[in-house]
Amino acid sequence: QVHLVESGGGLVQAGGSLRLSCAASGRTFSSNFMGWFRQAPGKEREFVGGISWMAGNTYYADSVEGRFTISRDNAKNTVYLEMNNLKPEDTAVYLCAARNGLLPRRVISEYAYWGQGTQVTVPS
Repeated sequence: QVHLVESGGGLVQAGGSLRLSCAASGRTFSSNFMGWFRQAPGKEREFVGGISWMAGNTYYADSVEGRFTISRDNAKNTVYLEMNNLKPEDTAVYLCAARNGLLPRRVISEYAYWGQGTQVTVPS
């Protein structure tokens, strides 16, 4: 059974940084694309970025391009979301997800497995 567990969220001042982790277990993920999503109160869940586990190719939403970096550690079966220059509009629950397939997708329904999420708060 696949498990995705996020960690690393918290409260950070605007301009600060956080690194989120997504520990994956239950299977090998070499044939998966891993996505990071976020959901703010009253808003729809949105794609933040993702990484192809095997090749390491990364993709980002325009809103975070240049500020966020996604990486993975194959040995630890963990995907990371490094967030820099955080803004109040980045406040949300951040979730990682895995889809069965290597191609990047931004659509929620493409992802079969989800973590429980971790809260990131950037006060205005």
